[in-house]
Amino acid sequence: MEKKETYNEAVEKLRAIIENIEREELDVDVLSEKTREAARLIKLCKEKLFKADEEVRKILEELDS
Repeated sequence: MEKKETYNEAVEKLRAIIENIEREELDVDVLSEKTREAARLIKLCKEKLFKADEEVRKILEELDS
C-alpha cells in the first residue's frame, strides 16, 4: 500500500515540478509524467483542504451549541 504524502510534502513536490517546468529542464516524455503527478498532488491537496475545512466547521458548530 502506497503511503500518501502529507499536505506539505505534496506542496513541496508540486513546487519542484513547477520549478523544473519553468526552467525547461524536462523533456517531453518526462513532462507528461510530471503533469500527471502534479494533477494527482493537486487533487490530494484539495481533498486534504476540504477535509480540514469540514472538521473546523464541525468544531465551530459544536462550540456554538
